[in-house]
Order: sequence, then C-alpha cells, then structure tokens
Amino acid sequence: MRGMGNMNNMMKQMQKMQKKMMEAQEELAVQTFEGTASNGLVKVVINGQKQVQEVVIDPEIVDPEDVELLQDMIVIATNAALAKIEETTNETMGQFTKGINLPGF
Repeated sequence: MRGMGNMNNMMKQMQKMQKKMMEAQEELAVQTFEGTASNGLVKVVINGQKQVQEVVIDPEIVDPEDVELLQDMIVIATNAALAKIEETTNETMGQFTKGINLPGF
C-alpha cells in the first residue's frame, strides 16, 4: 500500500503542474509581441494567440513605384514578431518539461 501514497502524491504534483501550465498559457495569450523592419518604419504587433493586432507603416517608406518593398517589409516584421512569440513560448513552457524524461518525446 505504500506505493499508493507515492502515486497520490505524484498525481497531486501533476495536477499542480498542469494548473501552472494553463496559467502560463493564459498569460502568453494576452501578451503582445512586436516585430519591425527597415529600422522601425514597418511595425507589426501580434498577440500570443498569433493574431495580428496592429500594422504600422511610416509614410516615409510608402513608394507607389515599389509596392513589393513594402510587402517584403511587412512580411519581415510579421515573421520577427512570430519568432518572438515562439521564443517566449519555448522559454515559458519549457520550464515545465525540464528534467522530465517522457518516452517518445
């Protein structure tokens, strides 16, 4: 019967960790991440749920003769913001899997 106490303790720890993980995910979802291009002339803000919240384009970079450049700058800024989300998510959620050896993962 001694093993049951250890099992119950482990289950409680897992439930506690699951709750902390859910809280961390909720916190990440409401954060915003900013990506920029061309020294800040193009800025994209994305939330933790990977939804674009804002695109800011400095009129200085708008050239009707070169729309492709503007499109490229938007893509660069968006990808920079998404990379920040990925990095922050990995840092935040990685704390929950440190030291855990899960077979198959």
